Amino acid sequence: MRSHEISSSQIADVVNRHHRLPDRLLQILIELQEPSGWLPPATLTALADALGVSRAHVEGVAGFYSFLHTEPVGRYRLLFSDNIIEHQLGSRELMAALCSKLWVEPHKPSEDGLVSVSTTSCIGMGDQGPAMLANGRPVLRLSHQRINQIAELVRQQVPVSEWPEAFFHVDNNIHRRDAMLQLDLAPGAALQAALALGRAEWMRQMQLSNLRGRGGAGFTTAVKWMACADAPGADKVVVCNADEGEPGTFKDRVLLTTLADAVFEGMTLAAWAVGARQGLLYLRGEYRYLRPTLEAVLARRRSAGLLGRQILGKAGFDFDIEIHLGAGAYVCGEETALLESLEGKRGTPRIRPPFPVTRGYLGRPTVVNNVETLAKTCLIALEGGAAFAATGTAQSTGTKLLSISGDCARPGIYEYPFGVAIERVLEDCGASDTQAVQVGGAAGIMLASYEFHRRIAFEDVPTAGAFMVFDSSRDLFEVARNFVAFFAHESCGFCTPCRVGTSLLLKAMNKLADGHGAKTDLADIEWIDRLLKNASHCGLGSAAPNPVMDTLLKFRPAYERRLRSLDFAPAFNLDDALAAARRASGRDDAAAHFSADHAPR
Repeated sequence: MRSHEISSSQIADVVNRHHRLPDRLLQILIELQEPSGWLPPATLTALADALGVSRAHVEGVAGFYSFLHTEPVGRYRLLFSDNIIEHQLGSRELMAALCSKLWVEPHKPSEDGLVSVSTTSCIGMGDQGPAMLANGRPVLRLSHQRINQIAELVRQQVPVSEWPEAFFHVDNNIHRRDAMLQLDLAPGAALQAALALGRAEWMRQMQLSNLRGRGGAGFTTAVKWMACADAPGADKVVVCNADEGEPGTFKDRVLLTTLADAVFEGMTLAAWAVGARQGLLYLRGEYRYLRPTLEAVLARRRSAGLLGRQILGKAGFDFDIEIHLGAGAYVCGEETALLESLEGKRGTPRIRPPFPVTRGYLGRPTVVNNVETLAKTCLIALEGGAAFAATGTAQSTGTKLLSISGDCARPGIYEYPFGVAIERVLEDCGASDTQAVQVGGAAGIMLASYEFHRRIAFEDVPTAGAFMVFDSSRDLFEVARNFVAFFAHESCGFCTPCRVGTSLLLKAMNKLADGHGAKTDLADIEWIDRLLKNASHCGLGSAAPNPVMDTLLKFRPAYERRLRSLDFAPAFNLDDALAAARRASGRDDAAAHFSADHAPR
């Protein structure tokens, strides 16, 4: 094992570069981990002293994010994407083959500290998998041949930066373009149009557009902006949520790759509307490889007078954007958890109210919008709100980008006006013999074939963008079990219902998978569903049972064939087990007995 310690001068350099601010803790930890791949205890202690915070706080943050390591990992950290689509493409077999070739046990570093092979949640490459991260860089289109090459490169200790470029080539796979993906934006053109309108008229055009958030919740963008603009305090913030962690979603990756100017211009349009001076783009750790390109775009925009002081010569219009990295935490896609992470804390969702528009980043009024949402504002500035609203449906205006993966001939990105039918999408992507479609990722909805007439729209089938196709050869129980494992892994642990409920749900699914299930287990799953939906602190917990409940309702035979007996009843009787307690307490009333009527709910 490596025992590399980070010197005090290195720690001081990083901390000073971040102005010794405790709210920069996550960014500091990411930088300090870079040289050795992990954060030794002495480093955490020195960092706590340098920032004037407790050692427990520093370790608590470091222990929250899956890409931060407080114990040694291999110099080559190879993380296979745990997405169900990539499982179906053979990722588990490829991972086992690599472990065998490297003589390493999964999820543990090798004895010499050279390599560790493990899994991570979906890395946003489902259209070109199987995929993995090699020291943070995505390696795509894995095959047994490529696994053999990787094993040899690791054995020869070739730096990842010197591996063949073909390993890292990321395709955009855009198969259908509409208004957004056809946009040929001259940097600054949308901004000039909005400035010519003035703040009030620009906000009115946003209202006319009825643009709704493309991150999944569908909140009206203009309403959010107006609330922030009207909030007391002059030091306002615009945040772009680029933490695209929903399994099966990768459309934000493509937008950041092909239309980064539109994303940054959208942030600047939001800043003009609400009067913000600071912008933050929260980039998920899995997309860290995009950062140099994005920083170059920001530098070019500053040189062109599109960021910084007096943007486009407008007195008082000062706004700039900084990129912050995430470090592997799905829950940070929730806007308040994202704000906590931006402040250098664990990504635990906040209790609302107060809402971010009045008390967000560092207590300041903050607008948080999705990548696609912000890019779409450029269309509104250029064409007007009414023209934007003419596409789509009355309640879902404009177009939607879909990330299509799974059993289809042409996985990739498709842009449609809202209101497109599921069956049309399946036809366009070359899907056949389709059994089910999971729309919206793990937290979304599973549609059976009799529902393919339904339409992508907030009033029918809402989605953040994921569209996963499963043909008749797929076991939908295993699909649901993968999603449940994802939620159990990604629970932040803050609230007991989610922390315990997702674990219980996964244990129930594993019991069924092992062939030990009974009909009572299906009833228990339904009880856990009610518990999670009614008592969870945030949307992660309440959404966790969705894939199970959908498949139980629409594909119940996939569960029942795993039961030992439909009539099986457990031999253990809880009411009998309480008899000793009743005798000791001298109670024998109805409330002292366990029955279905008195079962906890």
